[in-house]
This record gives sequence, C-alpha cells and structure tokens, in this order.
Amino acid sequence: MVSSPDAPSDLDPSSAGPASVVVEDDVAGDPDAAAAPAEREVLGWLEFGEAARHLARDVVAADFTPDVIVAVARGGLVLAGAVAYALDTKMCGSINVEFYTGVDERLPEPVLLPPTLDAPALADKRVLVVDDVSDSGRTLSLVRDLLAEVASEVRTVCLYSKPQTVLEPDFTWKRTSQWITFPWSALPPVTRDAGQGDAS
Repeated sequence: MVSSPDAPSDLDPSSAGPASVVVEDDVAGDPDAAAAPAEREVLGWLEFGEAARHLARDVVAADFTPDVIVAVARGGLVLAGAVAYALDTKMCGSINVEFYTGVDERLPEPVLLPPTLDAPALADKRVLVVDDVSDSGRTLSLVRDLLAEVASEVRTVCLYSKPQTVLEPDFTWKRTSQWITFPWSALPPVTRDAGQGDAS
C-alpha cells in the first residue's frame, strides 16, 4: 500500500480497529470475506474520523469552498456528512449509482438509480462530489461529468483511490491496490431472521 505522505499515522488499534491490513479470518463478519483476497485495507471508525478531517483540511488548503456537497450513494454518504460538517457546508445532496454487485463483480456500466438529484438546483454552484473509493473511477467520472453540465465548478474527494482508476480524485486520503473494508459495511445487514432485528 502506498499512502499519501501527509496521511495520518495509525491510531490506537484497541480503539480504532486494524489500521491497514488483516488476514481473511479477521473479517469473518464480512459477507464478502470468503470471496475476498487474504489481505485487505481495513478502516476503523476513529481512523475514519481523522481521515475526514484530513480531507476537509485539504479542501480548505486548496482554497475551494463548496456551495454544495453531493454524496455518491451509498458508499459516499457517511464521508459526505463528515466532510460537510467539517467544512460547515449546509447544502447537501446525494446521487444514487449502482456499479458494484459484489467483490470484483460489477455491471458493464454505472447506472443512475432513483431518486434522482435535482440538477438544476446546482446551477452556478461550486460542488464537491464525495465517494468512498475511486476504484475503476467510472462511477466518479460519470457523476462529475453529469454535474459539470450545470455546476460552475466540480471537484471530487475520496477516502481511497486505486492504481487502475480512470479518474484520480482532486482530494484523496490514501492510495491502495487492496480490497477495502469500511466500518459501515464490514458487518452483514441486520435482519429479523438473524435475531438482530427489532422485535416490535
């Protein structure tokens, strides 16, 4: 893994979880673990908080003040909220795109899903597009190009970017070639059948 030179150092593993890689046995709660590579980039919640602040500082240092923050749902939703608070940006929205259907399984092209974003509301606005990772970069490129048709300026931010991406984000926390386990998707969905749902 190659990290940006100013990426934050690893946090206390007892509070933040593993900081970089983990063997397959350590991701037993991950529904994709059986099909995944033996080593992964693993992001803990506390490290995520540091990463979000790091990215917000990079945006400020670049003298970019977004009028609107747009999350690429679902992966970019949590980061977009954290960055929006860090930048004190009140206007937020999301755009729904489906591309990945499993570990290294994807549709032929990214597909926009409803509900759709009110694009005319972005006219002449500075927009920051937020996603969790620029893997192939095709989803991020699709969203950036779509919003660039109406916005005055569009920049992109991701926690991670991969070597094969066709679109390097304007702001990236780390670069990795590994599959990434995010804290919000590390566990399987909560269901009634698993005895984890709300009984009421």
